[in-house]
Amino acid sequence: MTAALPGPAFSVHDIPFSTHGSWFDISPVVAEKTYAEDLHLVSHQNGMHAVLGLVPLHATTGERAETRVAATPSLLSWIGAGGRVDLAYESPDTVRLRGAGLALRLRAAAPTLTPFSGTYFFHDAAADAYVFTSYETGRRYRVTVLCGSVAEVFGDQSLGGADRGLTFAADADGAWEIAVEEIDTARPPYASTAAFDKIVEAAGNAFAEFVDTVAPWRSPATPAAELAAYVLWSATVRPAGLVTRPGVLMSKHWMDKVWSWDHCFNALALAPGCPGLAWDQFHLPFDHQDETGALPDSVTHSEVLRNFVKPPIHGWAFGHLRRRLGTPASPAELAETYDRLERWTGFWLTARRAPGEDLPHYQHGNDSGWDNATTFDPERVVVTADLAAFLALQLRELAALAEHLDRPDDARRWTSAAEETQAAMLDQLWSGERFLARGVASGDTWHSAGLLDLMPIALGEYLPAEISAVLAARIATHLTPHGLATELPTSPHYVADGYWRGPIWAPATVLIEDGLRRGGHLRLADEISARFRALCERHGFAENFDALTGTGLRDRAYTWTAAGYLLLAEAHAAREAH
Repeated sequence: MTAALPGPAFSVHDIPFSTHGSWFDISPVVAEKTYAEDLHLVSHQNGMHAVLGLVPLHATTGERAETRVAATPSLLSWIGAGGRVDLAYESPDTVRLRGAGLALRLRAAAPTLTPFSGTYFFHDAAADAYVFTSYETGRRYRVTVLCGSVAEVFGDQSLGGADRGLTFAADADGAWEIAVEEIDTARPPYASTAAFDKIVEAAGNAFAEFVDTVAPWRSPATPAAELAAYVLWSATVRPAGLVTRPGVLMSKHWMDKVWSWDHCFNALALAPGCPGLAWDQFHLPFDHQDETGALPDSVTHSEVLRNFVKPPIHGWAFGHLRRRLGTPASPAELAETYDRLERWTGFWLTARRAPGEDLPHYQHGNDSGWDNATTFDPERVVVTADLAAFLALQLRELAALAEHLDRPDDARRWTSAAEETQAAMLDQLWSGERFLARGVASGDTWHSAGLLDLMPIALGEYLPAEISAVLAARIATHLTPHGLATELPTSPHYVADGYWRGPIWAPATVLIEDGLRRGGHLRLADEISARFRALCERHGFAENFDALTGTGLRDRAYTWTAAGYLLLAEAHAAREAH
């Protein structure tokens, strides 16, 4: 049997096993925060749906076999006392499985409740294959036997709640092998001469090439770089449905969307080595920009949500992206980006500024990306300093782009707007000691013990030195042994697993570290970077982390966390080199 190629080992309970471009993965996660006993083929088309369960069996008794699961980027294995089953991706829509000493039961993930839902199963005589048709994903899953035998078929052509699937067993030579394809309606019968070992080797080489381009700077001092690269590589899907470009989902667990600020961090991490993929990440949500200039809240295969937006960090992000791209953007690409950023900025200056107001507002915590931060406890429709700061940075980036595009009048207009926005933020929201939030309806002001109130540090060199120093000192009080708590641990509102009311998050870390560094607070920036990198090296790439224990929380395979690690690790390696 195949030995795994070099590469980071990982648990499929934390990180799904998948490949670059695929819309499905292999994992035990069958619904939000719901883990099954068995691994499943889980599709992310038309939502997240567990389609097929995979159950290793004793070859002689047919009973469930006790196995341990091992995974590297190129190979997934069930290993038991009597044998093993291996799985590898031949292509983004096809996996090959083979076994020796163990049989395998492949079955519809859940019983069909009615004739018109769930999974229908039949033998396709034209292709000499077995087909599971999934109502939920709208796709078919075709199983072709390459060697060995079908020991059992159950539920063939059944309707209603019948169990359905088949069991594969070895022939006299002691092995069996199958191919499982995700197809639309039909395709020619499966035909491949590639040996299983060569498929594993090709998958390993594809990942090795990716990690060499994304993290060529990695060393023993950045031990999580390869696994971070795998999280990004394996969460990438090919264009399909409403995903207009190759897209890096936030996860191939249940957070299987592209949110309209998460994508910025993935773009930045990919930029030097994979400039085309990075460009696509930045622009994917802009492909769904509406007539007002607003970006959607999120995009996935079959759904674009517009009930909220996300903060305008895109000017900040694109400024860094321009400097990081391995292949510089062309004038035409810069012009397209300028137009899209201009419309996005216009949305905040028109649809989100109340009459007579200088500053825009959020309509809900979700608009900020910090869904339930304590800043939004008194009211939800709120003028905040973080929004004003991000908008000022975006206006400055528009000015810089206008200069590149030889539009001097535009450059002067955007620079003036940036200065006016920042001046209004300081005049209206700075108390002399801290930034305040203001309710649009009530006019009341307040402050919180949340890190969101300190996000204007992202202005970096543009922030007055005395204000920058105050913010840096307050940020330091949020620093636990593991990183920046989003709510002070001493706050009565702190919750260990409280989403934005305590846990450590990658985007806040990256934005603050960058702002501190640009503002001259190098020692604090270095400490924040070091603690977050150590956190990921110990606890992986969870959506967020317990600020006091470091434990990974929620979705455990989040790409913007992996991207945040890569960004901070790369920058640290560069500083060490110099």
